[in-house]
Amino acid sequence: MKKERIFYLILAFLTIVIGLGSRMCSPYLPYIINLGLGDALWAMMLYWLLRAVWLEMPIIQMAILTYLICCLVEGSQLYQADWINTIRSYRLGRLVLGYGFLWSDFLAYAIGVGASAGLEYRTKKKGYST
Repeated sequence: MKKERIFYLILAFLTIVIGLGSRMCSPYLPYIINLGLGDALWAMMLYWLLRAVWLEMPIIQMAILTYLICCLVEGSQLYQADWINTIRSYRLGRLVLGYGFLWSDFLAYAIGVGASAGLEYRTKKKGYST
């Protein structure tokens, strides 16, 4: 079980690296990709982190939980109190909490969560184990 947790933490770390790296490539990517790529990768990272905590949760439940958390974080961006905006003024705060509400982010989250859950389902179905 420890090996499995480490595997999911490595996936989360790799997703973070890809997400931060995607910002360097943004000038070369189409607008529609730039609009949702970071949010989709953020949702993937969250999926892997939650999976590392709850190994036994069924994939569909993990996907729903992750998507709901993503939606709550997105909805929280409508709240603009000084204290939370101060947190958002720091890079880590922006990366975790976001800073601007966009309806399109809900689709990006669904794509990211769906990709993670789909990847996990396919690897488990094929019998690959961690």
